[in-house]
Amino acid sequence: MMGISWGGFNALQVAALRPPALKAIITLCSTDDRYADDAHYMGGCLLNENMQWGAILTLFSALPPDPHIVGERWREMWRQRLERLQPFPELWMRHQWRDGYWKHGSVCEDYAAITCPVYAIGGWADGYSNAVPRLMANLSCPRKGLIGPWAHLFPHDGVPGPAIGFLQEAVTWWDHWLKGRATGIMDEPLLRVWMQESVAPAPQYAVRPGRWIAEDAWPSARIRPLRFFLNPGHLWRDGAAPGGELSFSSPQTTGMRGGEWCGFGAEGEFPRDQRADDGGSLVFDSDPLDERLEILGATVITLDLRCNKPVALLAVRLCDVAPDGSSLRVTYGLLNLTHRGGHERPQPLVPGEWTQVRIRLNDIAHAFPAGHRIRLALSSSYWPIAWPSPAGAVIGVRTGQSVVDLPVRPPRREDDRLRPFQPPEAAPGTSYTTLHHFPTRRRLETDLTTNEVVYILESDGGEFGGASLARLEAIDLELGYTLIKRYRIIESDPLSAETELDQTTVLRRGDWSIRIECRMRLSATAQVFQLAGDLVASEGDATVARRDWRVALPRALV
Repeated sequence: MMGISWGGFNALQVAALRPPALKAIITLCSTDDRYADDAHYMGGCLLNENMQWGAILTLFSALPPDPHIVGERWREMWRQRLERLQPFPELWMRHQWRDGYWKHGSVCEDYAAITCPVYAIGGWADGYSNAVPRLMANLSCPRKGLIGPWAHLFPHDGVPGPAIGFLQEAVTWWDHWLKGRATGIMDEPLLRVWMQESVAPAPQYAVRPGRWIAEDAWPSARIRPLRFFLNPGHLWRDGAAPGGELSFSSPQTTGMRGGEWCGFGAEGEFPRDQRADDGGSLVFDSDPLDERLEILGATVITLDLRCNKPVALLAVRLCDVAPDGSSLRVTYGLLNLTHRGGHERPQPLVPGEWTQVRIRLNDIAHAFPAGHRIRLALSSSYWPIAWPSPAGAVIGVRTGQSVVDLPVRPPRREDDRLRPFQPPEAAPGTSYTTLHHFPTRRRLETDLTTNEVVYILESDGGEFGGASLARLEAIDLELGYTLIKRYRIIESDPLSAETELDQTTVLRRGDWSIRIECRMRLSATAQVFQLAGDLVASEGDATVARRDWRVALPRALV
């Protein structure tokens, strides 16, 4: 089995069932943990990706069967489908903690259940790259890991580049495990990744400069933590200084420069220059580095902190600050502080009481150049990636005792002798004719009288290279899709947060004409999330079905 995204989930989940015929898998851009490392929650914080993917999946689930495939019964099948349709964001928001719903399908619950060989592949610009090193560390079956610079794409389509010959790599894997051929792939290092060079912050990259490196084991004994102590405004390597307390309360707009939670290879997805978000954060900078410093793995932050609210979130960013002051986000992590003891039984904070928390940032490979500074930035909001806490919180951090541990990897000569990947190859793509062009647009709008900031994305979905309406020649089908996404928030009011997604899709073949419009909106009070949805399905000029959802979901320490 092989697959990307949900296909990769399937490969892992089926492997855990051990069907005798399954001899090996390749899983790409997937996860072993459906709660802690998926599109729904991160560190116990609700991701806006939950709303986006849930709204898109709701629309997809409302599409009709094709009459050319199922015949005249398509209308009755469609009617039944529309009657039973439920909004997916509601389903996932009914499980705000790590319960049995998420454990089912999370192979991390029992890694030993997987015995067939596993090739796990991801990309640093994807939302799922953490699963690759976790699988390498915890599986006991034959395994290999590969992480490139790519977004949520197959590596032969890899953006940012360089793309690689993934299909040839897959054949090498299958030849070894299915045909018993001596391909040599299992004689190579366990984990191979793209060590990313420092770059200027930009909305997108065609190619991410770097080089391939590898480790024979994971975790690697070669990688050692480099500890910095948090002192006022400074990351200090020379031991703990006398302790003090620094407090911060971030504007709710902090995070607007964070880009998308998961990249799909579209324009404008990457984090911008972080200086605006740094300004809303408590920051600690190292001295300029005397020499190049390369990290591989997860940066870990240990903080002594206290908070004036029972519910609060903490966002932690690791940045690469160039001599000109530009700030490149290297990696980040989130923690709902009520989840400081775990995701199954969160506990409110005791306002004013000191507690220690540990935050593991997303795995990354990054090279800090000599002369650059390492920046750690702490914020109490990270919108629109994460839903804000019910009330603005003031968080105090005890300096001198709080630390950050960077996973420093010394270079090794063997990296220069790694087998080169073959150039990307692929079969011809779907033949289509563009009927209407709709380029992706992203913009921020600020109301200077109310301090409301709105992030707006207008997109065709990315399937047909900017075509919001295309004809698929092989099946004589016109297919159209547009998405408008809006994230709203007022700088000083977390309860002003609102996510709205408007989608329209059309299907046409001769006299057969289908149109579906779906609008979903999420807002919240201090006590409940409020989900509203409207869907209208039409055949020609006639409305076939109309669905309206209004759901109040209690906030469970989120």
